[in-house]
Amino acid sequence: MGTLIMVGQLVLALSILVILHECGHFFPAKWFGTRVEKFYLFFDAYFSLVKKKIGETEYGIGWLPLGGYVKIAGMIDESMDTEQMKMPPQPWEFRSKKAWQRLIIMIGGVVVNFLLGFFIFGMILWTWGRDYLPTNEAKYGMHMDSLLLKNGFRHGDRILAVGDVKLDKVEQGTFLKTILLKNARSAVIERNGNVMGVPLSEEFVGEIQKNRGAKLRAFFEPQYPFKVDSIAHDGPAYGSGLKDGDQIIGINDVPTPFFQDFGPAAFKFKSQQVKISAIRGGMDTVQIDLRLTNEGKIGIFSAPMKDFFNLGHEKFTLSQAMPTGFHDGMDFLSDQLTAFGQMFKGKIKAKDNLGSLISIGKMYGPVWDWKHFWTMTASLSLILAFMNLLPIPALDGGYVLFLLWEVVTGKRVSDSFMEKAITVGFFLMLGLMVVALGLDIFRQF
Repeated sequence: MGTLIMVGQLVLALSILVILHECGHFFPAKWFGTRVEKFYLFFDAYFSLVKKKIGETEYGIGWLPLGGYVKIAGMIDESMDTEQMKMPPQPWEFRSKKAWQRLIIMIGGVVVNFLLGFFIFGMILWTWGRDYLPTNEAKYGMHMDSLLLKNGFRHGDRILAVGDVKLDKVEQGTFLKTILLKNARSAVIERNGNVMGVPLSEEFVGEIQKNRGAKLRAFFEPQYPFKVDSIAHDGPAYGSGLKDGDQIIGINDVPTPFFQDFGPAAFKFKSQQVKISAIRGGMDTVQIDLRLTNEGKIGIFSAPMKDFFNLGHEKFTLSQAMPTGFHDGMDFLSDQLTAFGQMFKGKIKAKDNLGSLISIGKMYGPVWDWKHFWTMTASLSLILAFMNLLPIPALDGGYVLFLLWEVVTGKRVSDSFMEKAITVGFFLMLGLMVVALGLDIFRQF
């Protein structure tokens, strides 16, 4: 049942994203008097599941859920209909339109995905609001980044203020912005019940400025116990004796009192047989033997923060939700750009982070939760927009690159060059999909 729910969420999300993306191409094409021959959800290689011709356009649903397409007359695309291109240009064809019109047609899908992602993030805030952790509720203190530790902070500290700004919520955004924009050079913390000041050195501030774009970095986050919420059926913990509700406190005699402690400690024993220490029933300590995965994982889902803290809740009006949703979307995009940058630099392994539709489906989860569904769909919409902007032939970004060249130089890229470039781009993308699928299958064993 859980698998069907994951598949159902994935198909619904892809249908929404693909249809609206293709509408971003379809409507500008129609506005400029360009004939659209096909509008398809999913690809119809060799056959389609459903199709119906209305006017000059055939609408249909394909069987291969890897995207969708609109076939625009007089355009070289993945259909590789070169016979049409051998005929004299017709006024209703894409190639007969002005460069700026063709540019709008090609960039329309990306624009729709960007706007959709920001809109959904805003609607999530308007509908559900946002939970937050009040600083006075962080009873276990903060887990600090190495940069903070180097500056004199310690694990377990609670940051009460930075400069003259009081931190009523646990959020690193206000902390960083106050340092960068208001030149705060001190913080107030609570350590073991004592309130004290911590000066922020110029070296520390310089490192913050240097890494201001590294939003994947959690400079501090609330510590909380590592309690088992559920156990994955395909992980090492399944059948090991570990139970839901157990609180993990150590691995191979290395204490891990908090959730944030376990991951780094377990990574040192990856692929090894280990002994997990856990508290059961709030009082008994049990020892569990199991073998970690190659990534140092045990295959469990931890209890969420809300199980340990009294969270606050913030509501948003529609006028507040939309700009905040846009900000959330931009933060997400910034994180993704940082991740891609680190991947290209070799700091993040592509093989550990590249995934196919299988990975995306798993991210939706086996339970249908509308807030999670829309959060994932908004995130996926922004990722698709960004990926489609990459200057790779066969993607929208490739066409945009060629059109920008034409707008700037006045010279049009030849049809023969476009055919070759799109063929190369198509097989490049196909190869990437195969690799991603192979990695997903490999991870199952």
